[in-house]
Amino acid sequence: MDYDVRKHLIEVRNTLPEHVRLVAISKYHPVECIEIAYKEGQRVFGESHEQELSRKYECLPKDIEWHFIGHLQTNKVKYIAPYISMIESVDSLKLLKEINKHAEKHGRVIDVLLELHIAEEATKFGFTPDACRKFLDDGEWRDLRNVRICGLMAMASFVDDNERIRSEFSVAEALFHEIKEKYFAADDAFCERSWGMSDDYMIAMECGSTMVRIGTTIFGPRVY
Repeated sequence: MDYDVRKHLIEVRNTLPEHVRLVAISKYHPVECIEIAYKEGQRVFGESHEQELSRKYECLPKDIEWHFIGHLQTNKVKYIAPYISMIESVDSLKLLKEINKHAEKHGRVIDVLLELHIAEEATKFGFTPDACRKFLDDGEWRDLRNVRICGLMAMASFVDDNERIRSEFSVAEALFHEIKEKYFAADDAFCERSWGMSDDYMIAMECGSTMVRIGTTIFGPRVY
């Protein structure tokens, strides 16, 4: 393997303060790359396709924490519900209810993040800030006992404008604190701010990120 996964993983880790967790985004990368990172102590990996994730889950150590980071269709939830550690991309009440249903079947409580749409690209999924407020105000989520809302996830626009990126992450950070105070003040589990990827995670950490999702910098170009 030409790309030195171990070297780049260590370099990324050295840039992270203690309170920021690394989710190594392993989608489209072979099992061998994950094994190298695993040997270096990395335990949290992110995938965005159910079939690829299921294949990797079957052949890799079971103490890995798998995060689902992509748009999740409701009909795929049942396949990952037995083992997924966190679903970072909840963008509707319908999806949250489906996760709750399958988590209950397996006697589990699945951690989730609410996905925000803060970027200007129309292709991004997620709640707008106002839609997120309405979702929480409506309160149906409170009746779902087999999911635990642990925070927010967001992606900034894919641009070279650092100030625009910082502005978008700042919107997410402000909304996190607003939601925390209004709905989750007594809930210690609501603490995660998952924003920041390979190109913008340093800015994201300036804007309160507690979890960064880094793939290309660690694993190199994707293998499609």
